[in-house]
Amino acid sequence: MAMPKIVAMPRTAMVLAAGLGERMRPLTATRPKPLVEVAGKPLIAYVLDKLAEAGVQTAVVNVHYLADQMEQRLRGWARPKILFSDERQKLLGTGGGVVKALPLLGNEPFFHFNSDSIWIDGVRPNLQRLAAAFDPARMDALLLLAPTATSVGYSGRGDFAMNAAGNLRKRGEREVVPFVYAGIALLSPALFAGAPAGEFSLTRLFDRAAEADRLHGLRMEGLWMHVGTPDAIALAEAAMIDSAA
Repeated sequence: MAMPKIVAMPRTAMVLAAGLGERMRPLTATRPKPLVEVAGKPLIAYVLDKLAEAGVQTAVVNVHYLADQMEQRLRGWARPKILFSDERQKLLGTGGGVVKALPLLGNEPFFHFNSDSIWIDGVRPNLQRLAAAFDPARMDALLLLAPTATSVGYSGRGDFAMNAAGNLRKRGEREVVPFVYAGIALLSPALFAGAPAGEFSLTRLFDRAAEADRLHGLRMEGLWMHVGTPDAIALAEAAMIDSAA
């Protein structure tokens, strides 16, 4: 039996930072959501620090809403190196934004982040676990999944069910499932083959990959904090204090 191809730690990452942050208002009336602070640190800084710890060299950050603020804050960031994908003229959505940035991301698998992803790792860093588990022969996307029952600031019905082999099935309309997508993934450029032009949601490509049994998940080790609203900031800060105790 052929051995699976081993994927090295990705050298690049896509960080989605172009959204309007409407659920975070009024804090986002004058600043983009990725610059909203949790425990005195901008949301996007948590993402970039995790990438630096993992040895990722380049992060592509897309910008649209209050783009000048984003560029000013991140220009000169030491590690990882920041490249901007400019969506000032048209917001392209979670899928179209990545398609526009593909020339900057290269031809190898890359990390994909929502800019508000905050988590506390377990014994082994989750980005290392994602890289070790990714098999491009079987996967176009490997999503990091948090248990809904223990996630901080999340009260939804979940996003996915996962079988023993790690294949994902999207939640049905009236269903409750045990895992929520934590906004962190390892993606192959093959996921975007034949992707539509213009604005679209990345979930369209996740759905297509799931139909082909090429959408997989990895259960997060540690604690994920969903910081989607102003009220969730205090919950995340309290969880950080508890974890450090």
